[in-house]
Amino acid sequence: MSGGDAGKTTGSKGRARQANAGDEYLLDRELADLPPDLRWREWMMRVEAVVFASAEPVGRETLARVVGQNCSIDLLIDDLQEELRDRPYEIVFVAGGWQHRSRSAYAPAVRASQTPTRGLAPALSDFEAMVLMAIAYFQPITRSDLSKILGKEVSRDTIASLRNANFLASGPRNPSPGAPYTYVTTKSFLSAFGMQTLRDLPDVEALEDAGLLSRHLAQGEAVVTQGDADADEDSFPIG
Repeated sequence: MSGGDAGKTTGSKGRARQANAGDEYLLDRELADLPPDLRWREWMMRVEAVVFASAEPVGRETLARVVGQNCSIDLLIDDLQEELRDRPYEIVFVAGGWQHRSRSAYAPAVRASQTPTRGLAPALSDFEAMVLMAIAYFQPITRSDLSKILGKEVSRDTIASLRNANFLASGPRNPSPGAPYTYVTTKSFLSAFGMQTLRDLPDVEALEDAGLLSRHLAQGEAVVTQGDADADEDSFPIG
């Protein structure tokens, strides 16, 4: 590439950056020239457009970039939800943000259509689902302790499958000898199962009564209660 060509390329990149910055600057968030009712309507449409376009739940800070400083995101969402009351889809709050979702009443129709959907969770085997459930309740937890809880070896392949589904992430190293890796659930896990936080997990005692989960680790000493899980929830690395 000649020096002139290189200069043209650099200049083009510089203009592109300026254009992008200008686009952000030129977005009129306050809409002060509009009457209050039209201003509110435009803010509603902007918020819905951003939520609709996103493949992931959209947080408050993201939505605040497209509306005025004195605009209430919560009230906008309330009005949007009311407007969508009779539609087969809705805006719901999951995993720390808002997302468009089909209403559960129409899930059979969506499945029957066999159309790909952006919110479709990967299919899990029964054992993978059990492993994921155990991690959700006992995180951060090592693969060895998972095997002890479930009474069956949890392979690296099983962990890899759940990681590939974006349901798991690495947690802090365990302080035991060898400092093994621990695993925690992700925001994608919360989103896929329609939960806002880990507090939305089913009551662990009910799962115990049904024989689906044991709270006793193999050492026979550590017992995790639902109250403990709630108290420690904010310390879980949800990534």
